[in-house]
Amino acid sequence: YVPPQIRKVQETLDDKKREELGRLKKMVNGLINRLSEPNLSSISGQMEELYMAHSRKDMNDTLTEILLSACVTAVAMPTRLLMEHVLLVSILHQNVGIEVGAHFLEAVVKKFDELCKSDAEGKECENLLALIAHLYNFHVVHCLLIFDILKRLVSTFTEKEIELILFLLKNVGFSLRKDDALALKELITEAQRKASTAEKKFQDQTRVRFMLETMLALRNNDMRKIPGYDPEPVERLRKLQRALVHSSGSGKDSQLRVSLESLLSADQAGRWWIVGSSWTGAPMISDTKSQAQQKLHVGKVSSKIMELARKLRINTDIRRSIFCVLMTSEDFMDAFEKLLK
Repeated sequence: YVPPQIRKVQETLDDKKREELGRLKKMVNGLINRLSEPNLSSISGQMEELYMAHSRKDMNDTLTEILLSACVTAVAMPTRLLMEHVLLVSILHQNVGIEVGAHFLEAVVKKFDELCKSDAEGKECENLLALIAHLYNFHVVHCLLIFDILKRLVSTFTEKEIELILFLLKNVGFSLRKDDALALKELITEAQRKASTAEKKFQDQTRVRFMLETMLALRNNDMRKIPGYDPEPVERLRKLQRALVHSSGSGKDSQLRVSLESLLSADQAGRWWIVGSSWTGAPMISDTKSQAQQKLHVGKVSSKIMELARKLRINTDIRRSIFCVLMTSEDFMDAFEKLLK
C-alpha cells in the first residue's frame, strides 16, 4: 500500500522526469539535425556537456533512439550522412566512455537481427549493416563482430544475404584483410563451398559470381576489381576523428571485442564488455558439468583446521580451500603451487 501523499510525490516526480526527458530529447534532436562534417567539433563538444549534465542512461537511450530514427529508414541512406552520425558516436565513445558505443552497438545489432528474421522489404537491413560497418571503420567495434555477421550471412546464403555480403565487403573488406587475413580466407573458402552446393537454387547466377569475384579480389588485394570502392572519405573522417579525440592513442584500445552471440544474449548473460555494468540475473555458468569440475580438491585436511575455518565463518568451498592451503603450506612456493591447482 502506498499512502496518498507519497503517491502524489511519486506522480510529480514522474511528471518532472518526463518533462526533463522531453527537453533532453529536443536538445539532442536539434544537435543531430545540424550535424555535418564542418560543425562536428562543436556538436560533439555540446554532446559531451550534455553527458556531463544528465544521467548516462538517459543520454544513451535518447541518443540511440534519435540516431536510429534518423538513419534506419525504408530507403537507402546516403553513405556520407551515416558516416557522420557514426563518427559522432565514435568520438563520444572515446571521450565520454565505452558504454556510449556499447549501448548504440547493441541496439543496432538487435534491430538488425530482428529485421533479418522478419524478411523486411525495405532497405533497413542495409542501413543497419552500414552503421555496423562504420562502427568498425571508426574503431568502436572489433573485426570479430563483422566476421560473425558475415559467417551468419554465408550460412543462410539466400539472394538477400548475398546482397548484404557484397554490401559489407565493399564497405570494410580491405580493413578486414588487414586485421585478420586468415579469417577472411576461411570465410571465402566457406562462401565458395556454399556457392557450389547452391548453384541450382538461384535463377540469377551473376550476383553469386560477382560476390565470389569480389571476395577473390579482396584476397588478392586488388582494389580495381571492386566497382565504386573509394577509401578516401573514410580516411578523411578518421583524420578528423583523431583531431577530436582527447586521449592519445589510435582508439583501438577502446574497441569492443564482442561477438554477435554475446550481443544478442546480453539480457540473459550480462554485458561483460562494459566495465561496471550490473548483473542481477541467474549465474552465467549453469552447466552442471562445469559446476562439477569446480569442486575443489584440497586433499586431506585435519579436523582442527576445518573447525578453525568454521569458527572464522569461512563457509564457501573455495574460501575454505584457500584458507586450508594457506594454513597447511610449508613455504610460499608450496602455497603458490597448491593455490594454482
